[in-house]
Amino acid sequence: MAKSTGKSLVIVESPAKARTISKFLGADYQVEASIGHVRDLPEGKKDVPEKYKQEEWAYLGVNVDKGFEPLYIVPTDKKKQVKKLKDALKGASNLYLATDEDREGEAISWHLMEILKPKVPVHRLVFHEITKDAIQHALAETRDIDDGLVRAQETRRILDRLYGFDMSQLLWRKVGSGTSAGRVQSVAVRLIVERERERIAFVRSTYWDLEALFETNKGEKLQATLSTVDGRKIPSGKDFDSSTGKLKNPQLLQMDEAQSTALAERLKSADFKVTKVEVKPFTERPRAPFTTSTLQQDANRKLGFTAKRTMGAAQKLYENGYITYMRTDSTILSKEAVGAARDLVRSEYGENFLHPQVRTYKHKVKNAQEAHEAIRPAGTPFRVPATVKGELDSDQFRLFELIWKRTIACQMADAKKQRISITIEGGGAVFTASGTSILFEGFLRAYVEGSDDPDAELAQRETLLPSVAENDPLDPKVMDPKSHTTQPPARFTEASLTKTLEEKGIGRPSTYASIISTITNERREYIYKKGSALVPSWRAFSVTRLMEEHFGPLVDYQFTAEMEDFLDSISRKEAGHEDYLKKFYFGDNSDDKHNVGLKSRLKDKLEQIDPKKSAMFLLGVPTEGEHREEVFVRVGKYGPYIE
Repeated sequence: MAKSTGKSLVIVESPAKARTISKFLGADYQVEASIGHVRDLPEGKKDVPEKYKQEEWAYLGVNVDKGFEPLYIVPTDKKKQVKKLKDALKGASNLYLATDEDREGEAISWHLMEILKPKVPVHRLVFHEITKDAIQHALAETRDIDDGLVRAQETRRILDRLYGFDMSQLLWRKVGSGTSAGRVQSVAVRLIVERERERIAFVRSTYWDLEALFETNKGEKLQATLSTVDGRKIPSGKDFDSSTGKLKNPQLLQMDEAQSTALAERLKSADFKVTKVEVKPFTERPRAPFTTSTLQQDANRKLGFTAKRTMGAAQKLYENGYITYMRTDSTILSKEAVGAARDLVRSEYGENFLHPQVRTYKHKVKNAQEAHEAIRPAGTPFRVPATVKGELDSDQFRLFELIWKRTIACQMADAKKQRISITIEGGGAVFTASGTSILFEGFLRAYVEGSDDPDAELAQRETLLPSVAENDPLDPKVMDPKSHTTQPPARFTEASLTKTLEEKGIGRPSTYASIISTITNERREYIYKKGSALVPSWRAFSVTRLMEEHFGPLVDYQFTAEMEDFLDSISRKEAGHEDYLKKFYFGDNSDDKHNVGLKSRLKDKLEQIDPKKSAMFLLGVPTEGEHREEVFVRVGKYGPYIE
């Protein structure tokens, strides 16, 4: 028997996290890393222990006939690390399991217990930032392993295995080798395919208006856009039907080039004056501190980071003690963090930039047990970006600065602005000009949120107009006909896809990076990038059509969101997992087509699926010429072709 060292063994997930924690614990503790999960389901039948290989369920690694009991193995590449942990435990007086406080972290702690079978006292150590104060507080407030979180993680893993293995095998046979399906992956691909279908079906429209340049009696320039002529309103893009290209309201005036040119000539000699000036003050409030999802979105918009790149840099920042835990749905800041943020507003920007009261932010967290603080700089007082720049690589520094600014901004004063609208009339035409001026920057001094919509972002910038009053005469210097073409819905970017997934309750923010990384993996040939846009391949169209026609509930947005909600209820110990898995896999013997189990559905559909039909898509119908027949694209062995 090994001689006790009297030391306490602390196990975390990563070597970097272990090194940081070691600095705060001293000689009485030995800190080791599990290096992620130490047990998992077998990757395939080859990894299944010999005594189970003949079982019908062996390829799944889940005994579907015995309460969906998972078969766990220690992967070959983890056996050396497991032995190291067992050896370290032999002489320890206590075991502290300090993995992350979420489903995955809780499951790692549980698996460590199952493998190590400790004979010494075991403590679950939980903290959301790696600072000396946080570690000391966690040591004084240890708890037991949360069985609800463990069971939710296990259920999620089993669902992913049942869905992924069985569906992927069918897709290999019906679509092509290397094709895969996933509980959240397939729904994310469907979102991108549906957007592309909208773009393909979109009928463009062209319309003309006038941009005028007027001069005031003080010689100042004022640019305005035609809004009405002879009592008829000039349309904008939103006034056209996307499926027909026609005006929704025929009373609007859709001009062509000749009409707009003739109108420009007519108005050059007209007398114009200001008929209305409206000034509307408004305030803009800062956004809440970052959650995982909003961090990924803004890092994509402002820094050009992929979700994977963002989470990689955030992981390093957390492990090295620069930010709080980066997987969170919460917008809450601790009392100490709020104080630190407000102190920095005073010192960096001045008292007048501080909001009079402490700001709090409400956020509907899907699972209260997994609600940590928002993502913020670790420790108090917060370190200023300039003081840590030399300690971080470029990605880490840029992300830390983004988090720092967003956290500080959330306690700053509102920005005060005013919107000015000017109406100009003459010659039977009405022109309008609008501008925005910033009266007080407030939080904008520290942070301006990114945007998916360039037009909206442009509208937020300050646009100053000359000072004019009603009845002021204006001299038309330029009347410029301008053509406009309506645009189809924008393709998803990583930021907008992340936002949509969160809004629909599909997946969880902690999984978005891996979902996007999976569907954009070149080997899968599903989604590729054109600049920042996510573009579906023909294979993505084919797989999505097959799934929609034959496995509709499995790619239904509400069904997928309800599955996530059920996992949350398991984590809260409000529901059991076995009945849910049984219904998902075997069905419930009802006549409801949505309640047909996966196993029966796969068996029934296998012979019904026509791969050629799934590989054919309606491209559109010609809008001009004699032949108005539907045009289809078929994906063959050598790529897509028209038929």
